[in-house]
Order: sequence, then structure tokens, then C-alpha cells
Amino acid sequence: MPAHDDLTLLVDAARHAGRIALVYFRADPQVWHKEEGAGPVTEADLHVDRALHEDLLAARPDYGWLSEESEDDQRRLSTQRQFIVDPIDGTRAFVEGRPDWAHSLAVAEGGTVIAAAVYLPVHDILFAASLGGGATCNGQPIAASARSDLKNADVLSPKGWFEPEYWRNGTPPPVQRSFRSSLAYRLCLVAEGRYDAMITLRAAWEWDIAAGALIVSEAGGRITDRTGEPLVFNNAHPQLNGVVAGGGIQPELLSRLA
Repeated sequence: MPAHDDLTLLVDAARHAGRIALVYFRADPQVWHKEEGAGPVTEADLHVDRALHEDLLAARPDYGWLSEESEDDQRRLSTQRQFIVDPIDGTRAFVEGRPDWAHSLAVAEGGTVIAAAVYLPVHDILFAASLGGGATCNGQPIAASARSDLKNADVLSPKGWFEPEYWRNGTPPPVQRSFRSSLAYRLCLVAEGRYDAMITLRAAWEWDIAAGALIVSEAGGRITDRTGEPLVFNNAHPQLNGVVAGGGIQPELLSRLA
């Protein structure tokens, strides 16, 4: 099945997820806190997860399923294609009533993402990409930044990753740092060229990264793990060794990491 057919399915499902989530947004949803400091989960996350599971697997019953809010079914490892889903990426922002949360939906095949949609319902912004088909924001083509000079480049990252211990010779690069709660949205902002790069140096869950990774690469950007290795998805343990994504500055930023 062509990747663009999967993309149409993901876009429709993402918009449906947005309609569900907005019912709960700023409406005092029930919140639980996961074990080991893994963050909050709300009744909206769970409702969206159920709806996506129903919508997507009804259309593609032979695909595997990997979602932050579902128990991991290792049968996905023997499927040809897999859905990789974060029902609400940026749940803390959602709980606090801030608008920068997203639905992140991807399809992977052979370890590579082939279709992706990231939707921000409050803003009504939809990022999308298919392998070899380019990346778009609300239907318009987007491109990553061509900037190659690190000085004063705009980089999305938590503050902690700019401590000296993470950089060669203890010297963080001379960039301007910003932050957004949703990792998927950070990747899309890089793909759109509004920021020059993003980094996260801790282990990153596949559902946070999969959709945004394809959108970055199809927008002409570069994305690797923190050591420069390509990202591979649908792993038995679905985590990646950090992420460094960007336009022209990505190789230089990567080279400066300790």
C-alpha cells in the first residue's frame, strides 16, 4: 500500500483525535501520575488512545501498534508495518492549559517511518509528510533552515542539556535556546525552519520522535541520535539514544557534543 494512502489515514485520524481532546482541554480533566516520575496522563490521553486504536486498526488490521498509552504488544515486531502513536504529546502543557500540545501519528516499515502527521488542535496546525513526498504545514511545503553558523542560532532544548558536562571541552555552543513542551512539535518547528535545530540527550521514546523525524527529513533537515547514528524504529525496547535534529547546523551541533 502506498505511503500516501497511509498519510491520508493518519491525517484524518489526527483531526478526529483533536476533536476529542478539545472537549477535555481547559475543562479540568481527571489526571493521574505515572510511576517512576514518568509524567501525568489524563482521561483525554486515554480517550484519544482508544479512538486512534479503533480508527487506525479498523482500517489496517494487519499493522502493529505502539502507543505511549497502550500496553506494548510485542506482536508488532513480526508485522510488516506499524503505527507509532503518542495520543497527546505534551500532556503537561495540556494539563496546565497551555496550547502547545500535539497528536503524533506515524507509520513505520522496516525500521523507517514512511508516513507521519503531527496535529496541534488548539492552533489548528497540521504537519504531514510521506517518504519521498516532502513535508507540509497545513498543505504548504516547508523546508528546514539552511543556516550553517552556530553563533546565535535558535535551538530548541531543555535548559539542562546546555550544562558544560554535555559539550566538548566543557563549552556549550553560542546559540539562543528556547523550549516547547511537545517533542513532536519541536521537531516540526525545526522542519518548518522557524528554529535551526533541536536536541534531547536523554533516551527518547519512539512515539515522541517517529512522526517528527520523517517531517524533518522530508523538509530537507538532518536527524540522528546523539552519537550521529540513524534512527531506527519499532525496536523491541522502543527508545532511541537521544535526538539531534536540524537544518544546516545539525552536523556542527552534533560534533560539539561530548
